[in-house]
Amino acid sequence: MFGRWVEIEFDCLPLRSVPRMDAPIDASPRYQQFVQRIKAAMAKHGSHNTYYLHRGKCRYYLTNDPQIGMVEFAFEGSVMTGEKDLKTKALELSVELSGETCAWLTEPMVELLAQSAERAVMVEFDRYIEAGDLQKTEERIKAIQEQSDAEGGFLGMYL
Repeated sequence: MFGRWVEIEFDCLPLRSVPRMDAPIDASPRYQQFVQRIKAAMAKHGSHNTYYLHRGKCRYYLTNDPQIGMVEFAFEGSVMTGEKDLKTKALELSVELSGETCAWLTEPMVELLAQSAERAVMVEFDRYIEAGDLQKTEERIKAIQEQSDAEGGFLGMYL
Protein backbone atom coordinates (compact mmCIF):
# COMPACT_ATOMS: atom_id res chain seq x y z
CA MET A 1 0.00 0.00 0.00
CA PHE A 2 1.28 3.45 -0.88
CA GLY A 3 1.37 6.29 1.65
CA ARG A 4 1.22 9.03 -0.96
CA TRP A 5 -0.59 9.67 -4.19
CA VAL A 6 2.40 11.46 -5.73
CA GLU A 7 6.01 10.42 -5.20
CA ILE A 8 8.65 13.10 -5.82
CA GLU A 9 12.43 12.96 -5.63
CA PHE A 10 15.11 15.40 -6.76
CA ASP A 11 18.64 16.64 -6.20
CA CYS A 12 18.93 20.30 -5.22
CA LEU A 13 21.77 22.69 -5.98
CA PRO A 14 21.52 26.08 -4.20
CA LEU A 15 22.79 28.44 -6.90
CA ARG A 16 24.42 30.76 -4.36
CA SER A 17 26.74 27.87 -3.50
CA VAL A 18 28.15 27.57 -7.03
CA PRO A 19 31.69 28.94 -6.78
CA ARG A 20 32.68 28.49 -10.44
CA MET A 21 30.82 28.37 -13.71
CA ASP A 22 33.21 26.38 -15.86
CA ALA A 23 33.20 22.66 -16.44
CA PRO A 24 36.48 20.74 -16.15
CA ILE A 25 38.27 20.39 -19.48
CA ASP A 26 37.81 16.62 -19.47
CA ALA A 27 34.11 16.78 -18.55
CA SER A 28 31.70 14.65 -20.55
CA PRO A 29 29.42 16.38 -23.07
CA ARG A 30 26.45 15.54 -20.85
CA TYR A 31 28.05 17.25 -17.85
CA GLN A 32 29.03 20.25 -19.98
CA GLN A 33 25.38 20.58 -21.04
CA PHE A 34 24.33 20.41 -17.38
CA VAL A 35 26.77 23.24 -16.55
CA GLN A 36 25.31 25.27 -19.43
CA ARG A 37 21.79 24.80 -18.04
CA ILE A 38 23.02 25.96 -14.62
CA LYS A 39 24.62 29.05 -16.23
CA ALA A 40 21.40 29.83 -18.08
CA ALA A 41 19.36 29.49 -14.87
CA MET A 42 21.73 31.82 -13.03
CA ALA A 43 21.66 34.35 -15.86
CA LYS A 44 17.86 34.33 -15.91
CA HIS A 45 17.01 34.07 -12.21
CA GLY A 46 20.18 35.07 -10.35
CA SER A 47 21.71 33.02 -7.57
CA HIS A 48 20.10 34.54 -4.49
CA ASN A 49 17.15 32.45 -3.26
CA THR A 50 17.32 30.31 -6.39
CA TYR A 51 17.82 26.55 -6.49
CA TYR A 52 18.42 24.19 -9.36
CA LEU A 53 16.56 20.90 -9.14
CA HIS A 54 17.94 18.07 -11.23
CA ARG A 55 17.52 14.32 -11.56
CA GLY A 56 13.91 14.92 -10.56
CA LYS A 57 11.19 12.29 -10.75
CA CYS A 58 7.46 12.71 -10.19
CA ARG A 59 5.40 9.52 -10.12
CA TYR A 60 1.63 9.27 -10.06
CA TYR A 61 -0.05 6.02 -9.05
CA LEU A 62 -3.49 5.85 -10.61
CA THR A 63 -4.24 2.40 -9.17
CA ASN A 64 -3.03 0.47 -6.13
CA ASP A 65 -0.67 -1.56 -8.33
CA PRO A 66 2.43 0.23 -9.72
CA GLN A 67 2.53 -2.33 -12.55
CA ILE A 68 -0.82 -0.96 -13.73
CA GLY A 69 -1.46 2.76 -13.74
CA MET A 70 1.87 4.40 -12.88
CA VAL A 71 2.87 7.57 -14.77
CA GLU A 72 6.37 9.01 -14.29
CA PHE A 73 7.80 12.38 -15.31
CA ALA A 74 11.42 13.53 -15.24
CA PHE A 75 12.01 17.18 -14.40
CA GLU A 76 14.79 19.72 -14.08
CA GLY A 77 14.87 23.46 -13.54
CA SER A 78 14.85 26.44 -11.22
CA VAL A 79 12.95 27.08 -8.01
CA MET A 80 12.79 30.57 -6.56
CA THR A 81 11.95 31.20 -2.93
CA GLY A 82 11.04 34.28 -0.95
CA GLU A 83 13.59 36.55 0.70
CA LYS A 84 14.03 34.30 3.75
CA ASP A 85 13.96 30.96 1.89
CA LEU A 86 10.80 29.89 3.72
CA LYS A 87 8.41 29.28 0.83
CA THR A 88 8.51 28.57 -2.88
CA LYS A 89 7.47 31.64 -4.87
CA ALA A 90 7.92 30.40 -8.44
CA LEU A 91 9.49 27.69 -10.49
CA GLU A 92 10.53 27.07 -14.05
CA LEU A 93 10.82 23.39 -14.85
CA SER A 94 11.28 21.22 -17.87
CA VAL A 95 8.89 18.29 -17.36
CA GLU A 96 8.87 15.24 -19.66
CA LEU A 97 7.07 11.92 -19.58
CA SER A 98 9.73 9.31 -18.74
CA GLY A 99 7.72 6.16 -18.12
CA GLU A 100 4.26 4.73 -17.67
CA THR A 101 2.37 1.51 -17.02
CA CYS A 102 -1.00 2.96 -17.92
CA ALA A 103 -2.63 1.46 -21.03
CA TRP A 104 -5.39 4.09 -21.04
CA LEU A 105 -3.04 7.11 -20.94
CA THR A 106 -3.95 9.80 -23.48
CA GLU A 107 -2.12 12.97 -24.55
CA PRO A 108 -4.53 15.29 -22.68
CA MET A 109 -3.89 13.23 -19.51
CA VAL A 110 -0.13 13.56 -20.02
CA GLU A 111 -0.45 17.35 -20.36
CA LEU A 112 -2.66 17.61 -17.27
CA LEU A 113 -0.35 15.43 -15.17
CA ALA A 114 2.76 17.32 -16.37
CA GLN A 115 1.18 20.61 -15.25
CA SER A 116 0.18 18.98 -11.97
CA ALA A 117 3.77 17.77 -11.52
CA GLU A 118 4.96 21.38 -11.38
CA ARG A 119 2.48 22.19 -8.62
CA ALA A 120 3.41 19.00 -6.78
CA VAL A 121 7.09 19.98 -6.92
CA MET A 122 6.23 23.35 -5.35
CA VAL A 123 4.51 21.59 -2.47
CA GLU A 124 7.37 19.12 -2.07
CA PHE A 125 10.03 21.85 -2.17
CA ASP A 126 8.21 23.66 0.65
CA ARG A 127 8.34 20.39 2.63
CA TYR A 128 12.04 20.13 1.79
CA ILE A 129 12.61 23.61 3.23
CA GLU A 130 10.56 22.82 6.36
CA ALA A 131 12.46 19.57 6.95
CA GLY A 132 15.72 21.50 7.03
CA ASP A 133 17.22 19.58 4.12
CA LEU A 134 18.10 22.83 2.39
CA GLN A 135 20.23 23.96 5.35
CA LYS A 136 21.92 20.54 5.53
CA THR A 137 22.73 20.72 1.81
CA GLU A 138 24.21 24.21 2.14
CA GLU A 139 26.30 23.14 5.15
CA ARG A 140 27.58 20.07 3.27
CA ILE A 141 28.51 22.13 0.20
CA LYS A 142 30.27 24.72 2.37
CA ALA A 143 32.30 22.00 4.13
CA ILE A 144 33.29 20.43 0.81
CA GLN A 145 34.29 23.82 -0.59
CA GLU A 146 36.38 24.62 2.50
CA GLN A 147 38.12 21.26 2.21
CA SER A 148 38.79 21.86 -1.47
CA ASP A 149 40.16 25.35 -0.79
CA ALA A 150 42.38 24.03 1.99
CA GLU A 151 43.80 21.41 -0.36
CA GLY A 152 44.21 23.93 -3.16
CA GLY A 153 42.04 21.91 -5.52
CA PHE A 154 38.81 22.17 -7.42
CA LEU A 155 36.21 19.50 -6.77
CA GLY A 156 33.83 20.74 -9.42
CA MET A 157 30.40 22.23 -9.45
CA TYR A 158 28.46 18.94 -9.38
CA LEU A 159 28.63 18.08 -5.70
